Amino acid sequence: SNLNINDVLGNYSLTLIDALDTLAVMGNSSEFQKAVKLVIDTVSFDKDSTVQVFEATIRVLGSLLSAHIIITDTKQPFGDMTIKDYDNELLHLAHDLAVRLLPAFENTKTGIPYPRVNLKKGVPPDSHNETCTAGAGSLLVEFGILSRLLGDSTFEWVARRAVKALWSLRSNNTGLLGNVVNIQTGHWVGKQSGLGAGSDSFYEYLLKSYILFGEKEDLDMFNAAYQNIQNHLRRGREACNEGEGDPPLYVNVNMYTGQLMNTWIDSLQAFFPGLQVLIGDVEDAICLHAFYYAIWKRYGALPERYNWQLQAPDVPFYPLRPELVESTYLLYQATKNPFYLHVGMDILQSLEKYTKAKCGYATLHHVVEKTKEDRMESFFLSETCKYLYLLFDEENPVHKSGNKFMFTTEGHIVSVDERFRNSLWEDILPGEEDSAEKTKPTELKAANFSSNCNRVPDERRYLLPLKSNYMRQIDRMVGLI
Repeated sequence: SNLNINDVLGNYSLTLIDALDTLAVMGNSSEFQKAVKLVIDTVSFDKDSTVQVFEATIRVLGSLLSAHIIITDTKQPFGDMTIKDYDNELLHLAHDLAVRLLPAFENTKTGIPYPRVNLKKGVPPDSHNETCTAGAGSLLVEFGILSRLLGDSTFEWVARRAVKALWSLRSNNTGLLGNVVNIQTGHWVGKQSGLGAGSDSFYEYLLKSYILFGEKEDLDMFNAAYQNIQNHLRRGREACNEGEGDPPLYVNVNMYTGQLMNTWIDSLQAFFPGLQVLIGDVEDAICLHAFYYAIWKRYGALPERYNWQLQAPDVPFYPLRPELVESTYLLYQATKNPFYLHVGMDILQSLEKYTKAKCGYATLHHVVEKTKEDRMESFFLSETCKYLYLLFDEENPVHKSGNKFMFTTEGHIVSVDERFRNSLWEDILPGEEDSAEKTKPTELKAANFSSNCNRVPDERRYLLPLKSNYMRQIDRMVGLI
């Protein structure tokens, strides 16, 4: 049965919209053009539907912006993706959606948005005052792109204000953030600090906002957050590929004390090795990725929550999530070690064997019993399939064109270029007139495609990326041997 239907769906053509740029990345111009026209002709956000602000932003707003950029960018390398008589309709749709999401940012004493909004009526009167850190603090990439395309600072400003508000609430003792906060009082309702659900993309977007917009403040926050994560969440031996002790693992702790809160990790945490690749911490990424891959090998999927002490799933369903595939793809790009092609093939074969259904691919209700649910999340096409495709397509323009790209947290591809580094408004955003002089965006340097690769020792490229004794140690840790 379909147990996980929720307000992500929004009563609009979610999967159609979310998959647009996947078609472009695959070079399928005819299907991309057909899908874009279908969106233009059929999609409207003038609906009495209550949606999650975060999900609507990353799945819908992000995809509309990505597809619009592909259509209008004469330098994009994916082939003829032009739309006849295109008049910025996708950008207009994105703007309309974002305006309908803005009420979530109103009437909150902290500036942290409500988690849900009705697209026609605004914030529902029975709304809760609690939201998660990732949901409220992972809007800056999409809202920032929209602001810079429109020359209207409103959207970036509200998203940036939410990030700063959350950042200001971190623990004075550890520097960590919790995972659930009251948007009126700023009180942490959920005091768990981890890398999974409720927290994950907050950290991801501190870095990716800097990559896109060049605001040094974003990088400073990310660097501080990353150091605090290393200090308080990381357990195990200091080095990935040498020394004694347990394999490195990032655990869930109390944000104020750094004390362990539980012994489970969730599948969303598998994104973190990919983020580590982006900052050049490839060695640690190799170790952490091996842990999640070992869990995959045991079940042919990643359970939504896995208890590493009990060596068993706490929450056994798998909704076709992309995080392990994403990290596998990024590690392959960094190391070119064929081991990661093997991992990708293993994942692909498991998906074919256990999740394929008559009209798509199905969520696994239970990773042990391999029972299915009648649901295919839109991110399966926007992320899981895209990263698998790119992993094996080494000649793809993403890799060969010389263009610089970044993927949003929903896997939507965005070009990294100067137009997103230069805002069209005054340096001082609304409400910041009395603050210190705003830091100018960091200059976008010429691409250096070998910089991260040079950090990787040669043995990581040709041998097993993790020494065999450490591989066996991880296999024992998850009950494989």
